[in-house]
Amino acid sequence: MASPGAVLLSEWTKIKTVRSTVVTLLSAFVVTVGLGAVICLVTNAQWNSMSDHDKLTFDATNTSFSGIFLGQLAVIVFAVLVVGNEYSSGMIRVTLAAVPQRATLLLAKTAVLIALVLPVALVTAFTTFFLGQALLGSHGVSLGDRNVLRAVIGMALYMTLIAVLSLGVGFMLRKPVLSLGLLMPFFFLISPILTAVPKVKTVARYFPDSAGRRMSEVVLSNDIPYGPYAAIFVCLAWAAACLLGGYVLFKRRDA
Repeated sequence: MASPGAVLLSEWTKIKTVRSTVVTLLSAFVVTVGLGAVICLVTNAQWNSMSDHDKLTFDATNTSFSGIFLGQLAVIVFAVLVVGNEYSSGMIRVTLAAVPQRATLLLAKTAVLIALVLPVALVTAFTTFFLGQALLGSHGVSLGDRNVLRAVIGMALYMTLIAVLSLGVGFMLRKPVLSLGLLMPFFFLISPILTAVPKVKTVARYFPDSAGRRMSEVVLSNDIPYGPYAAIFVCLAWAAACLLGGYVLFKRRDA
């Protein structure tokens, strides 16, 4: 029976030495920071042409995070590959022979995933914020302004929870293509469409991407019926549900 410490060390070694780990997490940083910077630059240039209403409701912090919902694509890919690569290569059989305790293995993978994603997410969120505010010029805000720090940390938490959610889906579906084939349409097609459909948008407002948007807001919009702190629990519930579903199937199925 492998000790939890040994399992953690093994998972840490496996994940951090895979090339896709560096590539995908670096992509998340570059895309999020880069797209956010472009949007802030364009917003500042077009400020005088904006309506009075848009100026009054302008959320400088949320604007700087405009690229994070594209940057999460890389985080989703990373999390799916953490488990999907082992199934695709057949290494999962070796892993389970060494660590037959499936709950221990799943928790170890989750812990290592969080240990890798959270620091990257924090660096990404703070870099995106500071660069975005600099490009917004006089229309920007400072980190010490009310609720700004909460929004910045909220975005880092969102990225991390999306990674955990995706890991759970990876355990459920096992194959990277199937997992990405479910997650990508959900975040980039199904959720945005349902949010705009009157009869179902109430439910869609509780999807994780809607909660993530609420977490990044300082000037709260009226289309989401809960606050930023409740949004954290919405994302946490999604991540926990997917991870639990992954564990149930992981425990019942053969490698």
